[in-house]
Amino acid sequence: MGGGEFEIGEVPFNPDGWGPPDSSNLNLNLPVNVPFAPFSRSDKLGRIADWTRTNYNNPNQNRSKNPSDSVFDFSNDDSFPSSGAADDDSSFRLVDGKPPPKPKFGPKWRFQQQRQLPQRRDEEVEAKKREAEKERARRDRHYNNNRSNANNMMRREPLKSSVDIQPEWNMLDQIPFSTFSKLSFSVPEPEDLLLCGALEFYDRSFDRITPKNERRLERFKNRNFFKVTTTDDPVIRRLANEDKATVFATDTILSTLMCAPRSVYSWDIVVQRVGNKLFFDKRDGSQLDLLSVHETSQEPLPEAKDDINSSYSLGVEAAYINQNFSQQVLIRDGKKVAFDEPNPFASEGEEVASVAYRYRRWKLDNDMYLVARCEVQSVVEINNQRSFLTLNALNEFDSKYSGVDWRQKLETQRGAVLATELKNNANKMAKWTAQALLASADMMKLGYVSRVHPRDHFNHVILAVVGYKPREFASQINLNTSNMWGIVKSIVDLCMKLNEGKYVLVKDPSKPQVRIYEVPADAFENDYVEEPLPEDEQVQPPTEDAEGAEPNAATNDVEEKEVVAQA
Repeated sequence: MGGGEFEIGEVPFNPDGWGPPDSSNLNLNLPVNVPFAPFSRSDKLGRIADWTRTNYNNPNQNRSKNPSDSVFDFSNDDSFPSSGAADDDSSFRLVDGKPPPKPKFGPKWRFQQQRQLPQRRDEEVEAKKREAEKERARRDRHYNNNRSNANNMMRREPLKSSVDIQPEWNMLDQIPFSTFSKLSFSVPEPEDLLLCGALEFYDRSFDRITPKNERRLERFKNRNFFKVTTTDDPVIRRLANEDKATVFATDTILSTLMCAPRSVYSWDIVVQRVGNKLFFDKRDGSQLDLLSVHETSQEPLPEAKDDINSSYSLGVEAAYINQNFSQQVLIRDGKKVAFDEPNPFASEGEEVASVAYRYRRWKLDNDMYLVARCEVQSVVEINNQRSFLTLNALNEFDSKYSGVDWRQKLETQRGAVLATELKNNANKMAKWTAQALLASADMMKLGYVSRVHPRDHFNHVILAVVGYKPREFASQINLNTSNMWGIVKSIVDLCMKLNEGKYVLVKDPSKPQVRIYEVPADAFENDYVEEPLPEDEQVQPPTEDAEGAEPNAATNDVEEKEVVAQA
């Protein structure tokens, strides 16, 4: 263009509308070959001139055309459609091709949003979904493998029998638990034949314990606990010689029979038929001396016996906790309630735990009576009336097994904690309730005891203590007293038909049934030399220099290990 000037020319003004005025009223020298198309305000404007175009961009273009007009040639540009294109619908194109917006309300929007979800999910979401599917499949497999079990237990390997079945033993009968559920028998109110021992008063300050003001579980060194079987009880021997009854047992043995349908672990009871009398005994070192933990839980416990969370180790730990808890919640000021006779198992001058033995008699038939030794651990005075209490402790060993952290839930969701314990320890809590009913206790106190640390099974703290009336609690856990006595009556009738001799009732370790074996007269005589919790090895606190001093942790560890080794 050099240094010349570009002449734009005169631009006419149209006062009547958009675009140039009518050409008939103009006498102007306008540039030739300049295309023009009418447009509105909403139309998209194209290029005025394309200075980058040449004749060689389009090989089909007529080369004879004036090259000076190529910058104004918009024959191939969609912004300026050719003549007659307005009538051609096929060349019509919207400026905005997006679909109209849809309303984001109403039921249609919800269903449309579901169809608009992306087909491919995020990898993390997909991974979680696959893990959930695997977990559901695992639970279904366990359920199908164990649906024959009344409690639908999921175990990694079959449980072991509580006693070794010898090949010379003769199996007489096997009774499935399903027959127990149909039994019912009503017994009249029992009578007390004798009360022995002495009780200390319950300390009501323990009812106000919360996880925020927990108390350390103490150890009692100088107090002795006794786990004496039926035939070794001198009082029962005396009552048998006086023909006070036909059947003799203890509350521990009776509660095991009464709650048999809820049991999962194997147990055994020795039955001796002597003349016309029947004695129900436990073996020395029997599992009845321990307490089951997580017996009816769906989460299996570790199988290694030396693991602190195995069923055996937890049973020893629970028995130790239960003994010490039952003595710590008492007022130890020397004031006691003494009964007809002293503790029949204690030596003179020996300090024994607070316990009272109620020898009670029930009428099973016209000429058949049952005598049982029942225990209560404390007494409380309300409105100048004394009420008997039973004291038991639930123990938390690791919240990952139960899924409920007691320190967080006991204050706000105590009902949820109790429901979880009823699910995981249905048999143990039913036996405690049955023992309270047999002893006619006015109240049963349940303590919630937890480990100081999940991996420390020597040191514990008391988080709460709750009281329940036995009959109301039995109704809450669906424990029917008529059914309980129906089970006892059926087993007594069955054993009374046997010949004189020794027998053993064994709960099958893998099936919900109990078997009766005839065993030699000297069976179980020399199997064990000591009780699982021997008196001289009881887990109790060392001598304290001052009142309330903390026991030495190293000494306590050694004592507890000795108890486990002996058991």
